[in-house]
Amino acid sequence: MNTPEPYSVFGFFFELCRIPRESGNESGVTRYLEQFAKDRKLDYQTDKTGNVVIRKAASAGKENSPCVVLQSHIDMVCEKNADTVFDFSKDAIQYYIEDGWLRARGTTLGADDGIGVAASLAVLDDDSLEHGPLECLFTVSEEIGLDGARAVAPGFIKGTILLNLDSEDEGEVFIGCAGGIDTIACFSYHSIPTLPTGLTALSVSISGGTGGHSGDEIHKDLCNAVQVLARFLWKAQQHFSVDISSLSGGNKRNAIAREASAVCVIRKEDEASFRELFSHMAADWEKEYKHTDPELQSQILSCQFPDAVIERKTARNLVSALYSCPHGVLAMSKDVPGLVETSTNLASVKMEPDNHLIRIGSSQRSAINSARRNAASRIESLFLLAGAEVTHQGEYPGWAPNPDSPTLKICVQAYQELFNTPVKVKAIHAGLECGIFLDAYPYLDMISIGPTLKGVHSPAERLDIESTAKFWALLLKILKMV
Repeated sequence: MNTPEPYSVFGFFFELCRIPRESGNESGVTRYLEQFAKDRKLDYQTDKTGNVVIRKAASAGKENSPCVVLQSHIDMVCEKNADTVFDFSKDAIQYYIEDGWLRARGTTLGADDGIGVAASLAVLDDDSLEHGPLECLFTVSEEIGLDGARAVAPGFIKGTILLNLDSEDEGEVFIGCAGGIDTIACFSYHSIPTLPTGLTALSVSISGGTGGHSGDEIHKDLCNAVQVLARFLWKAQQHFSVDISSLSGGNKRNAIAREASAVCVIRKEDEASFRELFSHMAADWEKEYKHTDPELQSQILSCQFPDAVIERKTARNLVSALYSCPHGVLAMSKDVPGLVETSTNLASVKMEPDNHLIRIGSSQRSAINSARRNAASRIESLFLLAGAEVTHQGEYPGWAPNPDSPTLKICVQAYQELFNTPVKVKAIHAGLECGIFLDAYPYLDMISIGPTLKGVHSPAERLDIESTAKFWALLLKILKMV
């Protein structure tokens, strides 16, 4: 495959695709960045968390310009289709080009935020570019709670302007974002031994959901496979004697659940009716989601009889809680038309048989702190009623917009001059690291830009190649104008 333009950006991105970088396992990229700096005799620093800053002196004539920080995160969300054989701890991302988009085969691509990292490296690598003093900040573990950004200590960076390269819509510049919090509910359960006499086991599954980023795409009414499966199980519990041996679905806290499955034990005499109910309900939800999730699949199969099931009271409470748990947009912004203000994502349900625990992960977002905490409390109250233990973790602040930002004015002018059309100035419902940086560096003037990405946090992730060239041109012009 030929490397598309801009060659330097895509060249570095393809190098990153060979290095494992799931959140929490970014040490290989940290070493790569350190060697990159050593090879080019650039000053660099690595903190104990694994964040790296690489510094480059100003080009001739720009020595008195303010220092600009180019910021991106090196980790990626690692999601794959159920039928894809892939080990994110060692395998290289298998990328390809189709219809002007860069994609990956059966996995996430990692352009969120690998393309921002690649753009920073391309700037550092090119001595012909015009820019003031530069610091390129590469943070770890953004996708699991912005942990790297939290660990950036005062003094680690010196710049006064920060360009976050983690946005996903070319032609738009972002000047604010939502904050977030994770809510975790845990059900303790007892295993009840089973005997197959007069009973049968059936596996029910939902797969092929579109999925995506729980911030950027929460307003699209995409199918949440966990909730759809709970919808069926709740209905089945009303009509049949149903025991549940296993129940799982979803994965990352910031991704909309694409797949879910359960193993149910029922009376043999009810099997035909049980299957019929599933088929009727599957037809309903596949029709409901035909526009948003055209590849949605529903399957019911006979399976190996399990040794044990979840005791019935807990199973009923679990299913009822999953079915009734809010998911999606809770409120739209009154200040910014079309912007989601508050949302919640029912992200995952996972069994831990060794601990006799069932863990439900969810995340709440809002630009308003009180609304975000209220959403988390609502989820907590629901699961407390169902008998679960609930904790909150990973809260991070939002980023309040500054429409008078000098850097924003430069960006607006640069975009107009480059493309003869105005750039759209927006806030985003997804979380960015900018809000956290303001705590440690309250003087920073910040904007966020990036190329067009779709389907992030899912195997449908794709990067628009043409928009990457425009993003690159805009970045270089901003650096020249600052």
